[in-house]
Amino acid sequence: MEKRAIIKSTGIISMATCLSRVLGFIRDIVIAQLFGTGMFAQAFVVAFRIPNMLRDLAGEGATNAAFVPVLTEYKMTKSDAEYWHLARVLLNVLIVSLSVITILGIIASPLIVRLIAPGFIKEPDKLEITIMLNRVLFPYILLIGLSAYSMGVLNSLRHFTTPAFGSSLMNISMILSALFFCPRIGVMGLAIGALIGGAMQLGLQLPVLYKKGLRIKKDFVLFHPEARRILFLLLPRLMGTAVYELNIFIDTMLGSLSWIVGMGGVAALYYSNRLLQLPLAIFGIALAQVTLPTMSAYSAKKDMEGVKRTLSFSLRVIFLIVIPAAAGLIVLGRPIIKILLERGAFDSYSTSITYSALLFYSFGLFAYAGVKILVNGFYAINDTLTPVKTAAKALAINTVLNLILMWPLKIGGLALATSIAGTFNFFFLLSLLQKKIGALDMEAIRDTFIRVLLASLVMGLAGYALLRTSYFDFDGGGRLLCTLKLFILIGINICIFIVSAVALKVREMKEAFRWVSTLKQR
Repeated sequence: MEKRAIIKSTGIISMATCLSRVLGFIRDIVIAQLFGTGMFAQAFVVAFRIPNMLRDLAGEGATNAAFVPVLTEYKMTKSDAEYWHLARVLLNVLIVSLSVITILGIIASPLIVRLIAPGFIKEPDKLEITIMLNRVLFPYILLIGLSAYSMGVLNSLRHFTTPAFGSSLMNISMILSALFFCPRIGVMGLAIGALIGGAMQLGLQLPVLYKKGLRIKKDFVLFHPEARRILFLLLPRLMGTAVYELNIFIDTMLGSLSWIVGMGGVAALYYSNRLLQLPLAIFGIALAQVTLPTMSAYSAKKDMEGVKRTLSFSLRVIFLIVIPAAAGLIVLGRPIIKILLERGAFDSYSTSITYSALLFYSFGLFAYAGVKILVNGFYAINDTLTPVKTAAKALAINTVLNLILMWPLKIGGLALATSIAGTFNFFFLLSLLQKKIGALDMEAIRDTFIRVLLASLVMGLAGYALLRTSYFDFDGGGRLLCTLKLFILIGINICIFIVSAVALKVREMKEAFRWVSTLKQR
C-alpha cells in the first residue's frame, strides 16, 4: 500500500509537472524567438534569476523542508485547532519576512545586478535594463513565497494536486504576456507576466486552504513554541539553499564573462537548464515532494526501517527514469534544441552553445535527482545541518572546476563542473545518511543502477546510429517534418530502452508499468 500511494501521488504530480513543463517550453520558445540569446534575453534571465534565488532561499525549498516534517508530526499528535493556529503563525511570520526582503531587494537592485553579472558593467544599456527588470520582478518573491507556504501546508495534509498545477498558471501568464505585451513594451512584458502568474498561482491554492480549515483571524500572532522549532530547522536549510544559490550565482557570474566563455553564455545556461529540468522536475522533484511527508511520518513514529525502505525504493525508481533521460538528452539534445528553439533571434550559434551546456549538464542528471531524495531523508529525521556541509563541499569543488574547465570547454565547462560537483554531493550524502539511519539496501540500488545504465547505453548507441542515417536528417525538410522525425526517433529510443531493461531484468520496470497504469486510471 505504501508503494502504491507513493506511485499514485507521484503520478498526479508528474502529470501536473509535465503540463507545466510543456507550457514552460512553449514560453521559452516564444522568448527565444523574440529575444534569442541577445542582450534582452540575458537581461531578463539575470533579473529573473535573482528573485528566483531568493524564492528558493526564503520560499519553496526552505518552507517545504522545514514546514512539512513539523506540520506532519503536529497533525498526527495535536487537534485540528492547534494545527491551524500554528499554520496561521507561520503565515504571519512569512508575510513579514518576505515583505522586508522584497523592499530591500528593490532598493539594492543596482548593487545586486552588478554583483551577479559583472560582465554587464561594461555594457551600460544591458546593465540598466537588467536593474529595471530586477526591481519590477522583486515582488514576485512575496507572491511565490506565500504560494510555497500554501504548498507546504497542503503537502503536510497529503494534498498534492492543486499546488502541482499552480505553476502551469505562471507559464500561461508569461506566454500570453510575451505575445501581447512584448510587441508593445518589449522585454518588460515578461516581467509583468511573471507577476501576474505569481498572483494566479497563489490565488489557485487559497480556496483549497480555506476549505481545509485555514482561517485568518484579527490577532496577528508571530510567536509559537513550534515556530521556534521550525526556525531551528529552517536556518540550516536556508544556509544549505544559500550554498546552492551561490553555486548558481557563480555560474551566472562566470557565464557573463563573454570574452572567456563566448557571447550569450548566461542565456545558454538558462535554456539548457530548462531542458534538463523536464525529466528532473517531472520525476525527481515530484517523487521527492511525495516522499518527504511519508518519511516524516515514519520518522515521527521512530520507524527507521520505513524511512530506509522509502529511500531505497525512491532511489531505484528515480534511476530508472533519469538515467535513460540523460542518455536521450546527450544523443538527441541538438535536434531537440534546433526544433524547439531555433527560430527568429535564436540562431544556429545559439543552438550550438545551448547544446554544449546541455550535453555536460546531462552527465549529472542522476545525481541531481538523487540528491533531492537523499536531502529529504535528512529533513525527515530533522537533520538539516548535514546537507549544508555537503553542499558547501560541492560548492568548493564546483568553483575550482569552473575556473579550470571554462577555458578549454567554454560554457560547457561550467556545466561539466556542475555535474561533477553534483555527483560528489550525491555520494557524500548517501554515505552520511547511512551512518545516521543505518545501511540502505545498497545491493538492490547498485543492481538497478548498473542494469539501467547498461540499458541506457544500448539505447544511446542505437539512437546515435539512427541519427547518423539519412532518414533522420534534421537539416532540411521543414519544421513539421523534422518534428515528426524527432518524435519517431524518441519513440524508437524509448522502445529500445524498455526492451533492453526487460532483457536485463530490471526489477523496477514493474513499478514503472504500475505508474503508467495509474496515469491511465486518472
